[in-house]
Amino acid sequence: MRIGIALVAVALACAGCGSRTSDESAQKPAGADRPTIVFMTDFGTANDAVAICRAVIIRIAPDTRLMDITHQVTPFSIEEGARFLAGVTPYYPSGTIFLAVVDPGVGTSRKAVIAKSKTGQFFVLPDNGLITPVEDRDGIEGVREITNAEWMIGAGISSTFHGRDIFSPAAAHLATGADWTMAGPELKQLVRLAPHTATVDAKGITGQVIALDDPYGSLITDILGDDFKKLGYVLGDKVTVQLQGKPFPMPYSKTFMDVPVGQPLLYVDSRGRIGFAVNQRDFSKVNKVEPPAKVFISRKAPQPK
Repeated sequence: MRIGIALVAVALACAGCGSRTSDESAQKPAGADRPTIVFMTDFGTANDAVAICRAVIIRIAPDTRLMDITHQVTPFSIEEGARFLAGVTPYYPSGTIFLAVVDPGVGTSRKAVIAKSKTGQFFVLPDNGLITPVEDRDGIEGVREITNAEWMIGAGISSTFHGRDIFSPAAAHLATGADWTMAGPELKQLVRLAPHTATVDAKGITGQVIALDDPYGSLITDILGDDFKKLGYVLGDKVTVQLQGKPFPMPYSKTFMDVPVGQPLLYVDSRGRIGFAVNQRDFSKVNKVEPPAKVFISRKAPQPK
């Protein structure tokens, strides 16, 4: 009888263990252990380049979760690619692999690298400044030049398609769990961009339109919202913005529908920069302004007492 009771107790205990394991498995998000590669290029979607790179990755690391930032970076625009990369990375966890190929120097002496940020994210990209904003914000733990032939596609490396032959296979090897330091020798310094920065003086703030917020045609500037606020304006104020030397009066607004459809506004965008938009219209087309364009905003005039 005692033996029977003991067996029942053991069975119940085991059943409880099994139940907890099942519960824990059910609570774990599907694919939580799968490596993630986040892909960005200026290749566009009118050719097979992106599909080929994806095929290279899947062949090496078939369990990889592949996601995209965009493949519509303005061709050759390292600055735009760097801005997109820095904008996206904070929303991904440590261990994410970012594969970024905006590479006007492909086939030259520029280096192919893997960088690890101090947040634990990996960046597989050309050493041309693409990572500068991420480096400034997150810091870089280490950098390796990709020279290990086993981390490349194999014989016959093209001089014009390193996205396929070097960057994609290197990212895939990382996704398999390979030691990233095996990619090649350590580098002590990365090439850096010289980003556009607005300047504030006694008269106001001078900056530049650096991009369009496509597909809407709103203008993105290098003027930080916090710097603009130092000029003394508050929501609802009318601000006269000088764009390429021409005056554009518009209200300082919180969001687009704060003005009637077809009317312009100045606002702080979702990334903390000053932007110019036309509610439900394309500011760039309506006003014939495209980047780069000089911007000047004067300080708010003192109000009469």
